[in-house]
Amino acid sequence: MTQHEYVFVAVSIILGLAMTRLLHTVAMLIRAHLRVVFHWSSAVWGLCIMAYILQLWWVGWGLRELTVWDFSDFLVLVAGSICVYGAAEMALPVPEEEQLDLLAHSRGLGRLSAVSMGLYFFMGPYFNLAMYDNPILPALIMPSIGVLFVAVIVIRPVLFPVISPVFGAYTLAILYLTA
Repeated sequence: MTQHEYVFVAVSIILGLAMTRLLHTVAMLIRAHLRVVFHWSSAVWGLCIMAYILQLWWVGWGLRELTVWDFSDFLVLVAGSICVYGAAEMALPVPEEEQLDLLAHSRGLGRLSAVSMGLYFFMGPYFNLAMYDNPILPALIMPSIGVLFVAVIVIRPVLFPVISPVFGAYTLAILYLTA
């Protein structure tokens, strides 16, 4: 077993749990559809979180070329995975209430999902510079844009329906750049 395979067992477990949690919540919302007040912006947010789960898993494959791993590399990858899990956990409401308003959740407790994504984006420069040796300017600018988007969502939740499609476009750009 290579060091990469060993490290990515932990990362894969956390990302698998994140994906499972997000998909399970979607299934529970579908079951409770009569009590759910759907809003497209919350669905876009959930799709973006799923995209980041898969993106982290995908870019992790590129790290197989890394021959020497430090414990700090492992910690950052696990912390990033935990942040993505936190974003998945809080992205959508759990059907425990009488009425489930997706937009109200996104503007309220769902902001914790944005905080988790912001923490994940803060780790982006480490991934880009220390592990992938990418050029410094794009390695700092792209995650900073993500931090800016989630900061707006956290500080001004009323703008969530406006920011979520822009964040979706940003997510597509990240997927294009990292694919």
